Amino acid sequence: MIPEKVRKVLEANGLEALEFEPGSTPTAQLAAARIGVETSRIAKSLLFKAKDGSYFMVVCPGDKRLSSAALKRAAGSKLSMTDADETERVTGYRPGGVCPFAVEGVAILLDEALGDYATVYPAAGTDATGVATSLGELARITGGRIVNFSEADRS
Repeated sequence: MIPEKVRKVLEANGLEALEFEPGSTPTAQLAAARIGVETSRIAKSLLFKAKDGSYFMVVCPGDKRLSSAALKRAAGSKLSMTDADETERVTGYRPGGVCPFAVEGVAILLDEALGDYATVYPAAGTDATGVATSLGELARITGGRIVNFSEADRS
């Protein structure tokens, strides 16, 4: 079941979540297979913590690996990925269902590569959901900053 706080955000923005059997979309690969799209169209949400204690959620294509240098460049600080417990405590979502909707106190960084597709699919707060949306809608709804994580690393 989609968390009420996510449902409110989706309804307010005219979006509807796809819902599947519990536990069926916890990874980008499984979500892509369930929805019937390429893994790169799954907008995976990853939570990172900076040395100063601030949090950053990176939303990127499901098949993308992010370099430490790209993360540091985008956030302005070295970042470490949070564990499952910290992710849930900070976002309210368990890994597999982490999404950029209705998250407070976390800077959201949206990978511009998501714009390669008219439609991408972030989770909707559970490991059995997806939301058809676009990079532009994600930026508008979440207040996230669009970042180029593919840019060659600078020295």
